[in-house]
Amino acid sequence: MKAKNYFVRFTQILVWVFALIGAFLSISYLAIKLRLTDEAGQADGNARYFSQIQEKYNQSFRVDSTKILQQDFSIYERLALLNRIYPANAVFIEDALKAGVSKVEINRMLEETEIALSNDSLFQQEKQKLNTAMASMRLRSAGLSMYDWMNIAEWKDFKLAVAKDKKLIDSAAVLCAIEPRLIVACLVGEQIRLFNSSREAYKRWIGPLKILSVESQFSFGVTGIKEQTAMDIEAHLLDSLSVYYPGAEYKTLLDFKSADSGAERITRLTSFKDHFYSYMYAGLFLRQVMLQWEKSGFSIKNRPEILATLFNIGFANSKPKANPLPGGALIKIKEAEYTFGAIASQFYYSGELQQLFPYQTKKFK
Repeated sequence: MKAKNYFVRFTQILVWVFALIGAFLSISYLAIKLRLTDEAGQADGNARYFSQIQEKYNQSFRVDSTKILQQDFSIYERLALLNRIYPANAVFIEDALKAGVSKVEINRMLEETEIALSNDSLFQQEKQKLNTAMASMRLRSAGLSMYDWMNIAEWKDFKLAVAKDKKLIDSAAVLCAIEPRLIVACLVGEQIRLFNSSREAYKRWIGPLKILSVESQFSFGVTGIKEQTAMDIEAHLLDSLSVYYPGAEYKTLLDFKSADSGAERITRLTSFKDHFYSYMYAGLFLRQVMLQWEKSGFSIKNRPEILATLFNIGFANSKPKANPLPGGALIKIKEAEYTFGAIASQFYYSGELQQLFPYQTKKFK
């Protein structure tokens, strides 16, 4: 009898348990259906920044082609800053950059890190320092070249003047089988010197007319070739035993048309209308000293600064050696002094005028 009572009680408890479970499930179902269990949720504190990024880098975003270098520089600035604080994260972004991920995505990656670090005091301090320093530097150098002599009015006039001679320079360079930019590097050193010292000539001719200055006293032409140097260049074309001999294919490049070679030489070099021979003599000089050094076992064919220095100091001072240094005549520009070789080298590697006189893989062909 007692066992029967236990069984009845157990059965009743079991029924109540199932009833409670059923009630709980029913109530839960109703709560879900009526959306009584939905959490209100909360917008991320940086939600507006995420929206701004999306708006900035949406499908219509295009990189301004005129500011590509500036934008690339900004990426490296920000990456360098992140690398100082969180190098592990910087490595991931750098790897993406190396892998060719688009600049848009790289910028978004950087902006995401900056959002995450919006409350990081160290990062924010460093970022402020960087922004202040870069803004100051850009303001100071806006529109200016790092080379002071390229900021003078004469340089702007020179660029307009040399553009008029592009065809002549290219033609001479083809005949001499050298890079046109090498000839221009020598031209720059000579003309900048004249611009600075011959103020009267600049005021009367160079500035107003945007033409190159033609020398006609101790040196001749727009490249300042001395008469003896011109005669030596001519002689080397004919002397197959000379260390400067460039080969038979160059033999007739400076042939004279008259019996009076001396007068014709000066006339061809000092022509105000046609500077072709100034560039020819300069190009042949460069080829001849390049060959002299090659034959001595010291190559300077990829050393524009040395070639320009030799052009300035002449054959007599062209002495092949292992470690040549650029130099030459001192040129004073706005109270600052430069050597001829330094001026030529700074121009050559500056990137100025590369649209007219681009860099070539081989300086000599």
